[in-house]
Amino acid sequence: MDPVGLQLGNKNLWSCLVRLLTKDPEWLNAKMKFFLPNTDLDSRNETLDPEQRVILQLNKLHVQGSDTWQSFIHCVCMQLEVPLDLEVLLLSTFGCDDAFTSQLGAEGKSQPESQLHHGLKRPHQSCGSSPRRKQCKKQQLELAKKYLQLLRTSAQQRYRSQIPGSGQPHAFHQVYVPPILRRATASLDTPEGAIMGDLKVEDGADVSISDLFNTRVNKGPRVTVLLGKAGMGKTTLAHRLCQKWAEGHLNCFQALFLFEFRQLNLITRFLTPSELLFDLYLSPESDHDTVFQYLEKNADQVLLIFDGLDEALQPMGPDGPGPVLTLFSHLCNGTLLPGCRVMATSRPGKLPACLPAEAAMVHMLGFDGPRVEEYVNHFFSAQPSREGALVELQTNGRLRSLCAVPALCQVACLCLHHLLPDHAPGQSVALLPTMTQLYMQMVLALSPPGHLPTSSLLDLGEVALRGLETGKVIFYAKDIAPPLIAFGATHSLLTSFCVRTGPGHQQTGYAFTHLSLQEFLAALHLMASPKVNKDTLTQYVTLHSRWVQRTKARLGLSDHLPTFLAGLASCTCRPFLSHLAQGNEDCVGAKQAAVVQVLKKLATRKLTGPKVVELCHCVDETQEPELASLTAQSLPYQLPFHNFPLTCTDLATLTNILEHREAPIHLDFDGCPLEPHCPEALVGCGQIENLSFKSRKCGDTFAEALSRSLPTMGRLQMLGLAGSKITARGISHLVKALPLCPQLKEVSFRDNQLSDQVVLNIVEVLPHLPRLRKLDLSNNSICVSTLLCLARVAVTCPTVRMLQAREADLIFLLSPPTETTAELQRAPDLQESDGQRKGAQSRSLTLRLQKCQLQVHDAEALIALLQEGPHLEEVDLSGNQLEDEGCRLMAEAASQLHIARKLDLSDNGLSVAGVHCVLRAVSACWTLAELHISLQHKTVIFMFAQEPEEQKGSQERLTHCGLQAKHLEQLCKALGGSCHLGHLHLDFSGNALGDEGAARLAQLLPGLGALQSLNLSENGLSLDAVLGLVQCFSTLQWLFRLDISFESQHILLRGDKTSRDMWATGSLPDFPAAAEFLGFRQRCIPRSLCLSECPLEPPSLTRLCATLKDCPGPLELQLSCEFLSDQSLETLLDCLPQLPQLSLLQLSQTGLSPKSPFLLANTLSLCPRVKKVDLRSLHHATLHFRSNQEEEGVCCGRFTGCSLSQEHIESFCWLLSKCKDLSQVDLSANLLGDSGLRCLLECLPQVPISGLLDLSHNSVSQESALYLVETLPSCPRVREASVNLGSEQSFRIHFSREDQAGKTLRLSECSFRPEHVSRLATGLSQSLQLTELTLTQCCLGQKQLAILLSLVGRPAGLFSLRVQEPWADRAGVLSLLEVCAQASGSVTEISISKTQQQLCVQLEFPRQEENPEAVALRLAHCDLGAHHSLLVGQLMETCARLQQLSLSQVNLCEDDDASSLLLQSLLLSLSELKTFRLTSSCVSTEGLAHLASGLGHCHHLEELDLSNNQFDEEGTKVLMRALEGKWMLKRLDLSHLLLNSSTLALLTHRLSHMTCLQSLRLNRNSIGDVGCCHLSEALRAATSLEELDLSHNQIGDAGVQHLATILPGLPELRKIDLSVNSISSAGGVQLAESLVLCRRLEELMLGCNALGDPTALGLAQELPQHLRVLHLPFSHLGPGGALSLAQALDGSPHLEEISLAENNLAGGVLRFCKELPLLRQIDLVSCKIDNQTAKLLTSSFTSCPALEVILLSWNLLGDEAAAELAQVLPQMGRLKRVDLEKNQITALGAWLLAEGLAQGSSIQVIRLWNNPIPCDMVQHLKSQEPRLDFAFFDNQPQAPWGT
Repeated sequence: MDPVGLQLGNKNLWSCLVRLLTKDPEWLNAKMKFFLPNTDLDSRNETLDPEQRVILQLNKLHVQGSDTWQSFIHCVCMQLEVPLDLEVLLLSTFGCDDAFTSQLGAEGKSQPESQLHHGLKRPHQSCGSSPRRKQCKKQQLELAKKYLQLLRTSAQQRYRSQIPGSGQPHAFHQVYVPPILRRATASLDTPEGAIMGDLKVEDGADVSISDLFNTRVNKGPRVTVLLGKAGMGKTTLAHRLCQKWAEGHLNCFQALFLFEFRQLNLITRFLTPSELLFDLYLSPESDHDTVFQYLEKNADQVLLIFDGLDEALQPMGPDGPGPVLTLFSHLCNGTLLPGCRVMATSRPGKLPACLPAEAAMVHMLGFDGPRVEEYVNHFFSAQPSREGALVELQTNGRLRSLCAVPALCQVACLCLHHLLPDHAPGQSVALLPTMTQLYMQMVLALSPPGHLPTSSLLDLGEVALRGLETGKVIFYAKDIAPPLIAFGATHSLLTSFCVRTGPGHQQTGYAFTHLSLQEFLAALHLMASPKVNKDTLTQYVTLHSRWVQRTKARLGLSDHLPTFLAGLASCTCRPFLSHLAQGNEDCVGAKQAAVVQVLKKLATRKLTGPKVVELCHCVDETQEPELASLTAQSLPYQLPFHNFPLTCTDLATLTNILEHREAPIHLDFDGCPLEPHCPEALVGCGQIENLSFKSRKCGDTFAEALSRSLPTMGRLQMLGLAGSKITARGISHLVKALPLCPQLKEVSFRDNQLSDQVVLNIVEVLPHLPRLRKLDLSNNSICVSTLLCLARVAVTCPTVRMLQAREADLIFLLSPPTETTAELQRAPDLQESDGQRKGAQSRSLTLRLQKCQLQVHDAEALIALLQEGPHLEEVDLSGNQLEDEGCRLMAEAASQLHIARKLDLSDNGLSVAGVHCVLRAVSACWTLAELHISLQHKTVIFMFAQEPEEQKGSQERLTHCGLQAKHLEQLCKALGGSCHLGHLHLDFSGNALGDEGAARLAQLLPGLGALQSLNLSENGLSLDAVLGLVQCFSTLQWLFRLDISFESQHILLRGDKTSRDMWATGSLPDFPAAAEFLGFRQRCIPRSLCLSECPLEPPSLTRLCATLKDCPGPLELQLSCEFLSDQSLETLLDCLPQLPQLSLLQLSQTGLSPKSPFLLANTLSLCPRVKKVDLRSLHHATLHFRSNQEEEGVCCGRFTGCSLSQEHIESFCWLLSKCKDLSQVDLSANLLGDSGLRCLLECLPQVPISGLLDLSHNSVSQESALYLVETLPSCPRVREASVNLGSEQSFRIHFSREDQAGKTLRLSECSFRPEHVSRLATGLSQSLQLTELTLTQCCLGQKQLAILLSLVGRPAGLFSLRVQEPWADRAGVLSLLEVCAQASGSVTEISISKTQQQLCVQLEFPRQEENPEAVALRLAHCDLGAHHSLLVGQLMETCARLQQLSLSQVNLCEDDDASSLLLQSLLLSLSELKTFRLTSSCVSTEGLAHLASGLGHCHHLEELDLSNNQFDEEGTKVLMRALEGKWMLKRLDLSHLLLNSSTLALLTHRLSHMTCLQSLRLNRNSIGDVGCCHLSEALRAATSLEELDLSHNQIGDAGVQHLATILPGLPELRKIDLSVNSISSAGGVQLAESLVLCRRLEELMLGCNALGDPTALGLAQELPQHLRVLHLPFSHLGPGGALSLAQALDGSPHLEEISLAENNLAGGVLRFCKELPLLRQIDLVSCKIDNQTAKLLTSSFTSCPALEVILLSWNLLGDEAAAELAQVLPQMGRLKRVDLEKNQITALGAWLLAEGLAQGSSIQVIRLWNNPIPCDMVQHLKSQEPRLDFAFFDNQPQAPWGT
């Protein structure tokens, strides 16, 4: 018995254990490798007896400690067939800590070194402390060889039976299929470049395992980084390399070491290379230094493999990276073990900066289809199982896509191995649909049949979750309970290994067989454990971005955890989870619902590309159609994926989600490393509309896979494949696939380095794509010959409309014909056919071959090609090498090529000599519109008109070509051939003509015919040469404007600009009215000379004026310089009589001296032709002249902002006094002040002003206003003056030609103080001719106003005072009357308006005193208090002569009817009162009674106005009673009073006695037919009635028929208004018959009644001869009725207004043949008037000399009508407004109207709102003519000054 057996004290139990294990030595060997992964199963043990070998192995396990021993005993009981009684004894004796401790005692801790297994080598001494041994070279080599053999033997033993870490059954271990390996095209340039997204992976030949290490590089560090996502087999490949080396396959390496960063991360101290190799891997038996020296010397044959580099990237502390990463960095950079080979494996992400830039990057891309099939063949040894598994994979697309990941392929095979015997074929679709359920089936497969260890799974899941949360992947025995270790080992869920952290420091570590398995078990725990609630669960449902942040050094360990949680949320997993949760199905369901709810929230958010992919994985795992639909619909229309790796599984998952989407989607993969077979995952995805790939990884294999997918995408419209490595082979597959996608609209093969033949192969597919709009082949280097072949394709292919090639750009734009797709597919080739020739004739082609190195012979070939092709829209050959000859050839061919728009030959090496050739060559081209040649800017551009008949002229610009005088003659000969092109625009700017050239050109210009413009800017001309050009006005009839800016050398000669500036791209109107108008206008166009930036000295001005003598007129002269001296100005003004044709002289932006106002004012008298002088701010001066045909008349002068002060006034007025007749003088914005204005007012009698004197903005105060009042007696011709001292600062005086008897004065915002009141009163008393004064907001209170009224006194006459102050609307009627009572004269009129804040009083002088006794007698009858009695007494005295009392918007209820009582008392005393008005006021019924009582005593009352009040019925009756006895009443206005039957009866009764009544207004009184009948009867006695207003009263035919019977009995009737009633044609006819008999009728208003044509015909038979106003709007008139009225009105001598608005005049011609001398307004709004009707109508306007307003809005008027109107505008001297809103006038018509206004018109505004005129043209027209109003609101511009 061995010592351990004796020590255990139970011989029988130990013997039974040994016998049991002797039966299964393979199982015991596997467990030895699991629990003691670093133990060597030495072949020497094979010679021992089997029992001895078992005892030796048990001893090794026992000495590892209690945790290891207990876990081993649990495995024995769980995995082997152990009798029940022996299992109980084993577990009770060895399965707990107490038993182990009691039996083992201290012996286990004191094992002699001799009993340590030989795998644990004795720690060697540090290299630095051991003495260096001196050995011979042979001995050193022997030691090294011995160590290398030991290294290889150790690896052989390690990999003899299995690949470690797999933890699977023996049959499973034998399967290894190498994954796809691809080398990156570029190494790491920067540390940041190591991020996976920045790597471009090349498609093509795979990298074999032997190719991983390139031995050709012998110098520097040689590093290989193996990148692969989790599950791709990186660790397996690392171990595979070790195994292959151990088997002797990698002969290039003598030594190979494999380290795992998950173990190295546990090292906390810095290591030397020897410590790394010997302490942590395998130690030599002796002489470590000698062995390391050998390895160092032969480092190029040493391979170091580091697995899991991504796990080493812990956050760096302040001292830099950790010790292991530092050592790794030195190894990579060659500072340690220089020359050794280093290979590291890592997941994609941020890689450390220590990697050298030249490190080789190799990508693991998993399995493709053949590799999956190979793996399955190896896995399933039995033929039936193998075939069944392959069938399942072929039928289950989801499972096949999962198998692209080797780890999942392994799991899938295990599941199929478990499922195939018990299930029918094809069941994998239902049992293995997702990755989660794949792992779930694996757990079930590894569990005993019918028994699922729920508690152990959950406990192990808790360990897994804890590890994920803490970043832990290595566990020790203390981290996991022994039963769980045994459970994990039994079910192949855990692997074990030896963890070494230093010499003598080692222990057994445990890890899950794969990180994804750890995540799956953690997810199981979260979903099924009762310890986890749903709130905690949802915190783990997150989306991890695949973009690695710079601040995130280490990749997360829980990448798949949310995916597993989503998969477990599937309904299919609920039974499994419920079983794990021990039947708690409700809790499981709640957790599943919580996960789905979180995913729904995430689905509606805006996510980045990586998170979209993660979300799709999660959603796909749930198998929830509703969630998938929500996710698919929430995806954006443009879905980009940029710079992160994507696998076939990712795209397959995305495709699965998109199947639930209805709307199309655009997928853009830019910079994403894609596996070659990724496109296969998109097969059948009908939702993709745009698909774009941009990656250097995409190659021929990728293109082949894509070609198989494209035909299955039924909605694909755009395909992009850019920046790839596709060759001819890949393109051939795509070219075959593209015709199967007829719906494609855009295809891009940019940046693919395609060869010439490949490009030609691609364009062959064009006829097969009937809907293609664009083909992009840019950045694919092609030669010129290929480019010409492509041009031939563009010419011959009927769908191509543009070929654009510029350097690397190459784009075809296509426009599919109208033929159907089937028709196009019947003729797919590019050969010429009848159909194509027909298409070539109808289509238009644009050809742009820019910077393509074309030469002369290429141009010849291109011309021959284009002559056979279709019409050309544009040909751009700029940036080539055509030179002079090539440009000439193209110019000659231009007329034959039928280019519609543009030919560009810029930057082709054209010389000055070549310019002449080009001009001659193009002279025969009838469609040339513009030619621009600039040799300096390398510009040669030809612009063409669409058709020759559209070509009205051409523009030829030869700018910056270095042209000199010697070139002009030859140029002009060449240009002479262009005369047939019509009006020619020439531009010679930027050349070197000089004075000689200008003179020579002036001689040659007449031979060029009628030019439109000539630009000579920037040609170095002197002032003499510039002034010499003025002579061209005499020699060139076409020259109308010469613009010269001398300093900037801008010189432009222009012809008539009619319609050129506005309609540069269009043609002139072809209708006769416009042509006639423009012809008339051209005869009146003045010639204009604009000379600016020029030194205007007296000699130059003298020469200029002498040159202009012979210039035909009229002439406008515009001068501008920095400063014009007085001498120069005098010289200029002295020359004015020599220029009789001068119509305008303008000095703009020119500084003038203070003397200039006097010089210009003197011109008004010295030069009779001057009619207007305008000087502003001493910088702008304008003189307007009369023509020779005009008679001398009034003149006006404006001198604003000229700094005129008091000292200048006397002399200035003396100059003005020499004028015969001044209509207006404007001296505003000067510095007169009070003193200057006083001086001016004193001089006014000398100045012959007949119109307006404007003195605004001269800094005056109240003194000037008061002095104006005092001065009025000395100015008899002043008729009106207005002063505003507020913000407006206006001071205007209006004069008349004769002395005015009555004057009006308006003072506003004068802020009079109390001391000013007396002075104002004195002035008013002295100004006897001042009859009306208005004081607006002059700060006069009631007290000051009362004082003013009391102080104003005159010998005789009337004086009206109108006061507007804010307090007027707050003061009561009593207080206002109290103010009036203070007047010194007799008050004859009082008017109070609260809304207008106005009190108006008219006084009569002298005041007639009232008899005191009569006053006392009247006061005795007043029931008033003492104060009111006193006031009434004063009013009786002051207002005894009161004839008019008007109260508007007053409130007589606010003082308890005291106001109405006072008014009653006052009315009792007003014996002369004739007018009483109470409108829009508030009066109580009792107050109305008082007023009625007072009015009852006003027996002389002639006018009573009670309109716009809202009295109740009782109040209305009271007023009706007040009408009794008013036989003298002449005017009665009761509008807006509600008259019911009773009140109307009272009214008609009173009216029947008013025989003197002249005006009756009863509008809006709801009278109706019955009331109208009664009213008609009452009016029979009113034989003096002149005005009758019954509008808005709902009167129908019955009522109007009664009214018609009495109208002939009203002989004085002059106005009748029956608008807005209910009168039809029946009543209208009878009314018309009656109105014919009203001989004196002047105003007839019958609008808004359905009168119809019969009424109009009746009225037209005999209209009253005195008719002035006829209003018939909206009267249902047709053309016949309206025309009959027009004929009847024609020649009416008294007609002033006519309105036929909103009637139908369509087809009728409204025309007046005779003169209407007094017609002021015509309203034809919305009458359906078109151009034809307007033609005769506008001609009639000339027969209306007094016409002021024309309303033609909302009609059908177009440009022709506008032209007709523009023609008559200059002839209408009084017209102020034309309304043309809502018509069909375009910008052309508006421009014609503006031109009509410019001919001279007093029109203030033409309304053009809502006409079809573009906004930019509106702004242009408004700037040209401000009186054109395009706004919705009516903002009338002011009429031009001086009109």
